[in-house]
Amino acid sequence: MIGCTCAVCRSADPRDQRLRASVLITEDGVQYCIDAGPDFRQQMLRAGVIRLDAILFTHAHKDHVAGLDDVRAFNYFSGKPMPLYATKSVQRAIRREFSYAFDPRNTYPGLPRITFRTIDNAPFSIGKLTILPVRVKHAGMPVLGFRIGDLTYITDANHIPPRELKKISGSRILIINALRKEPHVSHFSLEEAISIARQVRAERTYLTHISHQMGLHAEVESELPSDIRLAFDMLSIELPE
Repeated sequence: MIGCTCAVCRSADPRDQRLRASVLITEDGVQYCIDAGPDFRQQMLRAGVIRLDAILFTHAHKDHVAGLDDVRAFNYFSGKPMPLYATKSVQRAIRREFSYAFDPRNTYPGLPRITFRTIDNAPFSIGKLTILPVRVKHAGMPVLGFRIGDLTYITDANHIPPRELKKISGSRILIINALRKEPHVSHFSLEEAISIARQVRAERTYLTHISHQMGLHAEVESELPSDIRLAFDMLSIELPE
């Protein structure tokens, strides 16, 4: 956190040095990411991503959309607009935040080029993968999580309705937000995230969207059950066929 001198923010452990939450999915030659926050450019460079086929959006908060301008590089090398999978409300927010990219009077050649693919609560496909949206709540704000085969990704949530919880039941891998140990108005706490993992019956759970208030990575992880881990930047998870 900018300006903070707590033990986590001063930690030399690279697992305590986290950028904004995002996931890169690769399957059978198709590659896409979930969310494009302010660190999008840095994350793409760090991961060595040279081709991106699409971006999925969970919701329109700035820490999940603010890096979208940098799709220009992918536009340049692919010669194509970037497909964005988003709800109608997220599309409206992106059109507002990046209005210059949609203004027909703006002929500047370096504009980001994007095309929208509308999603809601129905399954959709990218390549050979079928993706199941999961509607969760973020202090009352609707947010999408995604189940992709045996992996479920849910960020920025503090409530999952029973009907949606049923969709993710039995996921082998669950990635879910856990902001800190104390309760929070719009995110799951550590205890709440563990409770969701137990309801889902996930084989392995990774906690993401962690704030510095959670504590040092090594100390917190030593207190967790063996099947629940703290996620960290550049963590790679491989699912069997």
